[in-house]
Amino acid sequence: MTSTHGPSRAGVPAASAGEVRRAAWASLVGSTIEWYDFLVFAAAAGLVFGPLFFPGLEPASALLASFATIGVSFLARPLGGIVAGHLGDRLGRKAMLVATLLLMGGSTTAIGLLPGYAAIGVSAPILLVLLRFVQGLSAGGEWGGAALLAVEHAPPGRRGTYGAFPQLGGSLGLVLANLALLAVSSATTPEQFLAWGWRVPFLLSVVLIGVGLAVRAGVAESPVFAELRRRGARQRAPLAALWGGHRRELLIATGLFVGLNLCGYILIAFLGSYGSQRVGVSRSTMLVVGVFGALSWALWTVLGARWSDRVGRRAVFLAGTVALAVWAFPLFPLLATASLPLMLLAVFGLAFGLGLTYGPQAAAYAELFPPAVRYSGSSLAYAAGSILGGGFAPMVASWLLARTGSALAVSAYMALGCAITLVAVLAWREPSSAEPARR
Repeated sequence: MTSTHGPSRAGVPAASAGEVRRAAWASLVGSTIEWYDFLVFAAAAGLVFGPLFFPGLEPASALLASFATIGVSFLARPLGGIVAGHLGDRLGRKAMLVATLLLMGGSTTAIGLLPGYAAIGVSAPILLVLLRFVQGLSAGGEWGGAALLAVEHAPPGRRGTYGAFPQLGGSLGLVLANLALLAVSSATTPEQFLAWGWRVPFLLSVVLIGVGLAVRAGVAESPVFAELRRRGARQRAPLAALWGGHRRELLIATGLFVGLNLCGYILIAFLGSYGSQRVGVSRSTMLVVGVFGALSWALWTVLGARWSDRVGRRAVFLAGTVALAVWAFPLFPLLATASLPLMLLAVFGLAFGLGLTYGPQAAAYAELFPPAVRYSGSSLAYAAGSILGGGFAPMVASWLLARTGSALAVSAYMALGCAITLVAVLAWREPSSAEPARR
């Protein structure tokens, strides 16, 4: 059986065990905080942004407009990926991680202080969109740096395992976002939650960003990038080199993320409104379901990453993609029962496919691109895949449900995204341990 142990580390000084652990935990803590900021917006969009920022619209139209603001950030991601990728390949991984953390924290706090439509009129939704755009810039550059910090510190043969640390940031950030909203929702009346309670999770970002900066400050630069700098092998124009010599890898990496990201944002932002508005389940119950789904996603992310070190990234990606496509069809019938055990089963099954594709992703991206253009390639592919996948998935899903009256259309939409990823998986030529590998 082919086994992928990641790029060789020939010529690159090995990081100490302490440095490896610090890099892994720094990527986990920083990514969790970044994704908490990013995802608390997505959760709030399905719960309160409609009446607060789009009060003149019918409820269904207000929800669509609210979900559209989520997609705005995905339009900013490629720009963030290009800028952070260029600087990350030129200046280093660590510097960009600090910059993106500050950018995300500042915009999230500002959203928590933003007046609603009733106070400042049309300026409110305009400012909301602008701040979400800034969040997208940060998210476009954050993931590539966090993933490479962990993967490039990892010992040979364990890049999948260590690459899972930044991947856990997405699911753990979702847990924190849902728990924060659940705590505030439980402690306030519906009127209080709509008036001011929803702001509390956004304002908590100030504290979390301080924690993230403290953790990341003590991490050494990636040994792979340090070696590039020592040898004077950095690219002057990483994006040009990427497009000129690695177009196929960029397309494959982009395709690998489409199905995963689309189905992930169905869990993150759509299922809450589907359960509360379509099925008639309480907001608190749907937040509990969301927390359980995110924890399940974290579990399968770790297992998927570890399995990829043993059997190869491609095999695990293939299994996860097929699982997502298949589970898309029983997902909504299980949720429609309004039975908590069956609803938990629904998101657990979805999390299985999400974890198997998300777990190996950091290592897979690092192995697709050479070190000199790795930050640019990873960030741009991640951003492009997120636009094609999850960027407008909640809005499209809401539109399909309203237009057809059946969640089967949403399931078919999820399966279509998985089909795109399946094409990328089949086109992906994963290096075997016998082939020359990149550092």
